[in-house]
Amino acid sequence: MLHAQELPSKGGDTLFANQHLAWETLPDDLKEELAGLQAEHSYLCQYEALRAKSPWRPKLTQEQVDAVPPVVHPVVRTHPESGRKTLFVSEHFTTRIVGLSLAESDALLQRLFAHSTSAELVYRQQWQPHDLVFWDNRSVTHLAAGTPDELRRKLYRTTIEGDTPF
Repeated sequence: MLHAQELPSKGGDTLFANQHLAWETLPDDLKEELAGLQAEHSYLCQYEALRAKSPWRPKLTQEQVDAVPPVVHPVVRTHPESGRKTLFVSEHFTTRIVGLSLAESDALLQRLFAHSTSAELVYRQQWQPHDLVFWDNRSVTHLAAGTPDELRRKLYRTTIEGDTPF
């Protein structure tokens, strides 16, 4: 959940991309190629690059780094309540497809990243004071669209612990 506290006079939107539709709109041959594939995800993958752009992000201690080792999840997961399939990759966290060469993995991930964030899948939240947005990380990806450096954007975030993808 995100709860808007202070909003900039320009920018500051959040983008949400529907990953159920990302899966459903993939070509059938690509769906077959993805069946059974696993991907490695790392919280640290883009952390330093994002920190360089956002000085408010703290430098992580070694203890914090050690607490978030990479994990492997299916590239296509099934939502535990609805049973719907969803594409489960993220440009900011997915580092490789397990079992593929680096070149094959990178090429496939670039294709999936581009598809999973295509315009027809994205909802743009244009924040108003005190808006509260609640989403399901098992079904969407999200990204702050950016705020000019001289402006302040403050949102409170609450994350509910999820389940293990299958």
